[in-house]
Amino acid sequence: MVTPSEVKKASKKLENQNIKFRAFLKNRADIDELDAHFLKLHNELFVPYDCGQCRNCCKEYNTSLGDDEIAAISQFLGQTKDDFINNYLRLNPMDGGYETKEKPCCFLTGGGQCRIQECRPNSCRDFPYTNQPERLFSLLGILGHAEVCPVVFEILERLKKIYHFRNRTY
Repeated sequence: MVTPSEVKKASKKLENQNIKFRAFLKNRADIDELDAHFLKLHNELFVPYDCGQCRNCCKEYNTSLGDDEIAAISQFLGQTKDDFINNYLRLNPMDGGYETKEKPCCFLTGGGQCRIQECRPNSCRDFPYTNQPERLFSLLGILGHAEVCPVVFEILERLKKIYHFRNRTY
């Protein structure tokens, strides 16, 4: 599997091929079959993988938080909800919700640990969403995640083999 430090470079090298693969899947893949492949590969590859040794997602993305998550994390940190929002969050102009202010994540320690691991937001828990249904409709996001997450990169490479994809015009 590609290393966390090399995943962006490796993904950029395959960017055109991955875009063609996305089009290939959009035109040929059965939604339920593709979801089954994603789920199987997700479970197979994430079980042995230690995300704590990577944390690229924590370094590259802002995290969205719902009201219940804000309340839980502020309580966990011993802060008022308003103080927590002022210290760590900003409004997301796209959806009007809250997201973390900084990249890398303000809860990522220098040692690569998450300060709020016990109550981290669902968007952190669920990333990269490769075990969720209807992946056919989020393939563009998956291609973006392959630039950040070595496991997603590997899932795409294995899907190319499963679907006998060859880099050519279809």
